[in-house]
Amino acid sequence: MGGARRFIGVAERRARLALRQRLAGAARARTPEEVAGSLVALHGTDPATVYLAVGARLADPGHTVAETGRALYEDRSLVRMHGMRHTVFVFPTALTAVVHASTGLAVAARERAALLKDMATAGAPDAAWLKEVEESALAALARRGQATAAELAQDEPRLREQFVYAAGKRYEGVHTVSTRLLRVLGVEGKVVRGRPLGSWTSSQFRWAVAPEHPELDTAQAQAELLRRWLAACGPATEDDLKWWTGWRVTEVRGALAAIGAEPVSLDEGTGYVTEGDAGPPAAFDEPWAALLPGLDPTAMGWQQRDWYLAPELRPHMFDRSGNVGPTVWWNGRVVGGWAQRPGGEIVWRVLDEAGLGRDAHAAIEREAERLTGWLGTTKVTPRFRTPLEKELAAG
Repeated sequence: MGGARRFIGVAERRARLALRQRLAGAARARTPEEVAGSLVALHGTDPATVYLAVGARLADPGHTVAETGRALYEDRSLVRMHGMRHTVFVFPTALTAVVHASTGLAVAARERAALLKDMATAGAPDAAWLKEVEESALAALARRGQATAAELAQDEPRLREQFVYAAGKRYEGVHTVSTRLLRVLGVEGKVVRGRPLGSWTSSQFRWAVAPEHPELDTAQAQAELLRRWLAACGPATEDDLKWWTGWRVTEVRGALAAIGAEPVSLDEGTGYVTEGDAGPPAAFDEPWAALLPGLDPTAMGWQQRDWYLAPELRPHMFDRSGNVGPTVWWNGRVVGGWAQRPGGEIVWRVLDEAGLGRDAHAAIEREAERLTGWLGTTKVTPRFRTPLEKELAAG
């Protein structure tokens, strides 16, 4: 490609983020489906994250819980399933075939091989036995529509059988066939998470048969997933793309070439955007604030985060495993964090005051009130707690 690469600076990256991540007021969405489509994937490891991430981006968040539940469990226009980096996400249902072929197949092969190896080491039944149990369990799930592992075991008692894992090692444990098998079936794209047991904040789920989808070529699926993600999150570096997808660098480069991605210059070095997307975003001058939940897809979207998150804030905002906690944003950068106290009060603290004034603090407070308004009496505690969140929650 001839000519000098266009430089995209921090200010422009933050403007893109505001519009494409549905965070600026004028860019907010009408439905959970619009939010998920714009972001490609919503982190689903913590069930509350899905609802909080959607609510932060809706023009009218008053019906966040009802509308997100509708999309997930009635219309099935969104689906919770394993995806990139062996992590649970919520995707638009139309994207499930792409996710499965681009990221799920390789993980699924490793997971099934590991299960069979662990069972063989423990002297448990062989692959033929496991296949029988699997087919019986899937048939029972299809009859029931949705079910917990315990409910499926009523129909297929062999799911209750146990085997010793890592015998003789300090992390030795006992695994139940149902736990490991359902996990394998999840990454294989045969089952997905259904309705939770309890409220929308519950981490205990029923299972459901996965929606049917065509089998796609892996390379084509990788190209499509990368194209969608770059359209939402570009520019991004190779390191960002490798981290987000969990692919090998050769796969990332192959997908970049397949979609004709355009290289641009960033402070970190070479970045990439989709073909024809190297120009500046639509002009807007609306200042904006946002309170995003732990594991929000924007806060977790890139491996190289200095352009929106100052390094000195990281010890306060992340747990030891690299999971981000609830964040406070002002005009495209993380400036602090928030938490909910036992009585339901939303509290927040700014850690980076650079460029913030009275208007910024007022805007953040309005977002806190907006969040309080639709949460009502519901208490939400992040699954992965961070130093700042724990401090604020304790009061």
